[in-house]
Amino acid sequence: MAVPPPKPPEVLQRIRIKNRRKRYLDTHPDYFSPSLELAAPLLYDRTIRRFQTPSERESEGRSKGYSGVLEADLWRSEAKMEALAQPDISGTFVYKRGPNGEILAEDQDDVPLDKEDGKRKWREAMELRFLAGQDGDFEYKTVDESEDFDDRGIEDREEEERYFAEEEPEWVSDGGGPGHKKETAGLKGETGVQDF
Repeated sequence: MAVPPPKPPEVLQRIRIKNRRKRYLDTHPDYFSPSLELAAPLLYDRTIRRFQTPSERESEGRSKGYSGVLEADLWRSEAKMEALAQPDISGTFVYKRGPNGEILAEDQDDVPLDKEDGKRKWREAMELRFLAGQDGDFEYKTVDESEDFDDRGIEDREEEERYFAEEEPEWVSDGGGPGHKKETAGLKGETGVQDF
C-alpha cells in the first residue's frame, strides 16, 4: 500500500492551529454572543436582527444599555456607507444603489429563509472569521499555543493509520520469523470453511 508523502511541518502547524481554534469555539459557545455584532454589523443586521421580535430587540437593547445600542447603530451606519462607497463583490452581501440613489433590495439568494437559517449563516461566517484569525479583539496566542485544545483522539488515530500504512503485510506460519522467506504453497491448517 502506497504511503502518502508526509506534509511539511509548516502545513501541519497551520492545520493544528485551525483545529485548536475550532476546538476552542466548540468548547466556548459564549464567543458567539450578541456583542459580536460589531464584528460584522451588516451581516448581523441581515441574518439576526431582521428576525428579532420587538420584545427580543428591546431585551437585547436593555442588556447592551443605551451606549451599546448607539454604538451598534453607528457601526452599522458606517458599514452601510462604506459598503455603498466601495462594494466588495467577494463579500457576503453586496449593497447597490439604484438610478435615484436609493438602496436596492437584496438578492433573494442572500436572504436567510428564517430565524434558524439566519443564525446558522451568522455563526458560520463568524466561525470562518475566527478560524482565519481575523478577530482583532481576540488573543489567538492563548489558543494557538495551548495543547489543551488538541484533540488527542484524532491525532492518535492518524498516527496509528500512518504506522499501519507503512507496515508490510506478513504471513503467519510455522518456523517463520522476521526476514524468513515463507512459502505460501505449503501452508496447512485452517481453510476458512466452517465444518458443522
